[in-house]
Amino acid sequence: MPKPRRLSGDDIISILTSFGFATLTQRGSHVKLRRISTTGEKQTLTIPNHKELDSGTIRAIFRQASRYIPEDQLRPHLFID
Repeated sequence: MPKPRRLSGDDIISILTSFGFATLTQRGSHVKLRRISTTGEKQTLTIPNHKELDSGTIRAIFRQASRYIPEDQLRPHLFID
């Protein structure tokens, strides 16, 4: 797997917002994002809103978001090729 970019929670949230997710709630430093698919399925992701995310956290977010967003569209935003 390629090397993850150095991203903050705000960076990840804005990337996911461009894919149709919207902020649902926030508790502490964690932001819950949600979008409704065309089939009516609720797609929810929780993102830690920290200044800089660890590379393992970015990989975990990528794995979770890949359930809803095609990997080839999401990968350029999160990883250095």
